Amino acid sequence: MEPSINLRHAIEQRRAVRSFEPTLIPSVILSEILRLGMRSPSAFNLQPWRFIILRNLDSKEKLQACAFNQKQVTEAPVVLICCSDRRVAEPDYIESVIQLGRDQDAINDTYADHIRTAISNTFEKHPSFEGIEAWTNRQAMLAVAHIMIVAQAYGVDSCPMEGFIASEVKAEFNIPKEVDVCCLLALGYAAKPFKKYGGRFSVEQVCYAESYGKDWKS
Repeated sequence: MEPSINLRHAIEQRRAVRSFEPTLIPSVILSEILRLGMRSPSAFNLQPWRFIILRNLDSKEKLQACAFNQKQVTEAPVVLICCSDRRVAEPDYIESVIQLGRDQDAINDTYADHIRTAISNTFEKHPSFEGIEAWTNRQAMLAVAHIMIVAQAYGVDSCPMEGFIASEVKAEFNIPKEVDVCCLLALGYAAKPFKKYGGRFSVEQVCYAESYGKDWKS
């Protein structure tokens, strides 16, 4: 199960696809895309991302009705409802993450105590975010980005989507109140022709040296 496209080409070839062929994604490839995508980093290894995988047409039609009837929702063979779970701040969940690390010989008692204290301080003082939803969404979107790149490396195209009514999606798919919908991600094989590459600003236009606004040159 080796990718067919190298990392550089996968990044350069990736586009947000608006139309998909009906070709199915083999289950073994989909599973590997998800497995590798979820090797994404997360603070304290809390992994707050959650994904609802839609392959059934009835499910996708329900989602399409919550997503302004965008055609790629039903055209794509797979659509992920990408969520973040605020309950990762709860003690039982934190202990499950610590146990996961113990099972990998990555956490000892001293480090476990440090993690408990650091997580408590982070969510109590939240120095870099206003609310926990912002924090969990950040972590989840890192995983979404990883999934898109891994998918492209396997020749599978994608389309991240923010056009949906979150409350309707949560109601239709039994999503708990503590879980937030970050985005939708359509996966499949693009119908040709591709949308033209829209370009990117140069590194010099968006990167600064040492302080904001100060020119950076390689």
